[in-house]
This record gives sequence, structure tokens and C-alpha cells, in this order.
Amino acid sequence: MADLFTPDAAPVDPANWTCPAPLRDQPVVVLGHGGGGALSAELVEQVFAPAYGNATLAALTDSAVLHLGGARLAFSTDSYVVRPLFFPGGSLGDLAVNGTVNDLAMSGARPAFLSTAFILEEGVELAVVDRVARALGAAAEAAGVTVATGDTKVVESGHGDGVYVTTAGVGLVPEGVDIRPQRARPGDAVIVSGPIGLHGVAVLSVREGLEFGVGITSDTAPLADLVAAMLAVTRDIHVLRDPTRGGLGASLNEIARASGTGVLLRERALPVPEEVANACGFLGLDPLYVANEGRLVAFVPPQHAEAVLAAMRAHPQGAGATLIGECVADHPGMVVVATGLGGTRVLDLPLGEQLPRIC
Repeated sequence: MADLFTPDAAPVDPANWTCPAPLRDQPVVVLGHGGGGALSAELVEQVFAPAYGNATLAALTDSAVLHLGGARLAFSTDSYVVRPLFFPGGSLGDLAVNGTVNDLAMSGARPAFLSTAFILEEGVELAVVDRVARALGAAAEAAGVTVATGDTKVVESGHGDGVYVTTAGVGLVPEGVDIRPQRARPGDAVIVSGPIGLHGVAVLSVREGLEFGVGITSDTAPLADLVAAMLAVTRDIHVLRDPTRGGLGASLNEIARASGTGVLLRERALPVPEEVANACGFLGLDPLYVANEGRLVAFVPPQHAEAVLAAMRAHPQGAGATLIGECVADHPGMVVVATGLGGTRVLDLPLGEQLPRIC
């Protein structure tokens, strides 16, 4: 057999290669563009931001903070295309509420109202639509928000995947609160509110019919009350982010790049549940890139870190809160993990996504 490096070898055309992480010069949309990693960032920066071009959008935060009629409003919108529609611990309806509520909370806002738009595929059972709608309504009630308006569209059979939902939300930002990724500072404590990786593994387990020997349920939950408890300690919280698509790794990279600082994590402090670690090891996944739907990561000034951590642990949604590292002046724009063996490794921004269609 001819060796690839010998003159008589057949020419190799990279355009014919395929791999889970698609090439970055793709002329068409690929699944990785929706994964919350480098491809998603390029899509926003090269297509959407130039098309819309305004200072409010340029901040690229989970929710925009707007000044309207003397009030500071947080405003966010998100679409949900999870497959399957129902999974251990939650459903499309839960995600459609909690995802948008949490995006508002990451600006420090108290969420108030949601809109919801359903895209239904012809042929989907009305009982399924009813189940999603009821789950959405129950999640809104639990989160303390009102579904104030909405819309429904139907597409032809074969042009959808059952049910898609888009929600938008508004909330009030308290006076004196300024939470955004650009505010991360060297010395800030980096705190995550609980165990990571549960949502992505829970969805994958039912999608692929996998059994990991133990039940894994999604962490989907509203986080506004937890954020309010943190702000009751101090309003000087620098950054909040819910690490959904792309997981904790993508969120920390985005914060590091936006602020021009570095992040140093301690590997042994990372709260990866044993069942998640085992599942990820079996599947060849990195739990730091697996999506969460009921967790937040906070950058807190060091003088407030202990009190904020205590307040988080006193709240049901923050009972597993853990100090996982700190913001540093070294390696600006990069996330570095100090390993248990005394070395370090770079935690880069993922290119695409390990698990598509998880939210």
C-alpha cells in the first residue's frame, strides 16, 4: 500500500474529510454553529453583528440591559430545539422558561414577563403539544413570571422536528447592579453554583438509549432567586453566566476574552459528579464542555467571596456551590486548569459542540 507521504500516493483532498468538529471555513451552516463555541462566535461576529450593528448588541451578553422610561430593563430571547422533548428531570417546556429566566438573572434582573412562540410540525400529536405547554406554564409559575403573549405557527410535515419553542423575557435590574463579562478583575473568586454536566448527560442518555448504571437527571431550574440571595450580600458582583451550550469551559473562555484577564481553575475543586465523569469517560466527552441548565458561574470580588458563597449554599439552587478558581492577570484571555498532578493545561474555547440539540 502506498504511503501517504510517498510521490505515488493518491492526492489527499481535505474538503472530503469529515469529523465531529467541522472545518471553520464551511460555506453552509453546520450543527457546530449552534454549539456555543468558536463557530457560534464566528457566526455572530461575522454575520449577525455586522447586519444589526449597534452598541447595545455589541456587548454580547446573555441579556441586554436597556434604559426605558427611567427603568433599567433586562431583555433576552432564546429558542429551544431539544431532542427528545422530554428527558429525566425536565422537558422542552421547562427549558423554554428556565433558559430565558436565567439569561435575565445573569444581568442581576428580577424576571417578570415572558412571550412564547411555538413552531409546530404538521402531524405532531396534540397531546404532545399540550404536555409541553402545561410544562411551560408550570415552570413559569415556579419561576414567578407571567407568560403575557405568544404566537403559533405550523410547518409542513418533514420541515420541523415536532415542536420548537422561542421565548423572550423582560425583567427589572436593581439600582447599583452592573453585571457583565467585561467587569471580571484579577483576584476575583470564581464560584460555580453546583455539580456540572448533568443536563447534557441526561438528555444524551434518553436520546441514545444509554444506560450508565445510575439515573442522571437534568439540573434545569430557575436561578433568579439564587441571584437575589447573592445580591443581598453585595451588589458588587462582577460577572454571572449560566454555562449552557459549550458548558463551563465555553462560558469561562468568553468571560476571559471579554475582560482581557486570565482564569485559573483547580481541577480537584471542579464539582463533576461521579456518574457524569463515568458517562463522559465512556463516551469520550469532557464534562467541562457539557451543557448545564440550572447552574451559574460567578466572579466575585475577594472581599465578598466567603459571604456570597455562604449565601449560595443556604439556597436550594446553590447548596453545592464551590470555589473552583480565581481570575488572574497572567495569560490574559485564556483559561488554565491546574491539574491534580501539579501541571497545567489550557482549557480552550470548543470549536463546535459535543452534544447537539440539548437545549
